[in-house]
Amino acid sequence: MPELVLSESSAIEAVPAARWNALVDDDHPFLRHEFLHALEASGAASPATGWVPRHLTLWQGEALVGILPHYHKLHSYGEYVFDWSWAEAWERVGGDYYPKGLSAIPFTPAPGPRLALAPHVDSLAARRLLARAWEAGDLSSWHLLFAESDEVAAWREARPDLLARRGVQFQWQDGGYGDFEGFLAALTAKRRKTIRRERRLVAEQGLTLHRLEGEAIDAAAMAHFFRCYEITYLERGRHGYLGLDFFERLRRTLPESLLLIQARLEGQPVAAALCLQGTRTLYGRYWGSEVAADCLHFEACYYQGIEHCLARGLTLFDPGTQGEHKLARGFAPRRLTSLHHIADARLRDGVARFCAEERRHVEAYVDAAEAALPFRRD
Repeated sequence: MPELVLSESSAIEAVPAARWNALVDDDHPFLRHEFLHALEASGAASPATGWVPRHLTLWQGEALVGILPHYHKLHSYGEYVFDWSWAEAWERVGGDYYPKGLSAIPFTPAPGPRLALAPHVDSLAARRLLARAWEAGDLSSWHLLFAESDEVAAWREARPDLLARRGVQFQWQDGGYGDFEGFLAALTAKRRKTIRRERRLVAEQGLTLHRLEGEAIDAAAMAHFFRCYEITYLERGRHGYLGLDFFERLRRTLPESLLLIQARLEGQPVAAALCLQGTRTLYGRYWGSEVAADCLHFEACYYQGIEHCLARGLTLFDPGTQGEHKLARGFAPRRLTSLHHIADARLRDGVARFCAEERRHVEAYVDAAEAALPFRRD
């Protein structure tokens, strides 16, 4: 068997798409070549925006046997695991925190695989070889965000010096409900009544919901969605990270992974939520509305997604980051772990203390969140 060779690419298009995708699990559209290429080709993840692609690949002879998205970051925007305080502390004592190394999917806080290996590759050897990429240069640190638990464990075996930071998201899982009424039956009577009232309020405002998949999402539907998406950001005084070109590229190159939920008033679309889907999981990602309507966000971003999962046999619904309001709608807390290599021992010691203290607070929060879930105890 040829030895493993590490290579670095300054653009995802430098790696053949078919070879890259051959290593990607069908449940994770964000790791696909098309998704990462859309980010780079649209300019969303580019040196001009502070995302410098340095994708890492492993080869045995002519065979591509490992892939890891990797960026040199000039800031910490678009990551959703916030290390601004680390950067500020290090720069206050004269250090340079940026550039740093980052293995994550830009602007996408969705748990999933980050390193994908061919089945025969030695996992331990592969990870130790990859680590040379961020140890050999002038990077202050390397960060692995939103990886799955098995991958986190494998990295910590290969590199025990990696610091672990705990986080939490809320996700819905199918408990064998059958349909939406079966899901409601698993909730307390109070929550069933509230959810039915919320859905009824949407209908009473004259709004209808429509789920479009794949080729049914045409250019006009995507353009309307983008207007709604931009409204969400403009309300906060800025434009979104992602442009229409990015979403159009997804529509053309990954149609089978897209689900567009439209809200219509008198037959015309007025709000939209764009999701991606794999073979087991629905990922709710982007949302916006041209109208102010009671409970429309809950309907479009949560209840329609749950119905879609139950109709399509998807067992997990990841609706996106943040939001304790998800708890009351059946989304349970899920512990997440990010990993961090800090080159300088002085900064590393401070970050380690920070992570240990933060973890205690996160664990207490998860315990409280689990106790607040609205499922029947019987």
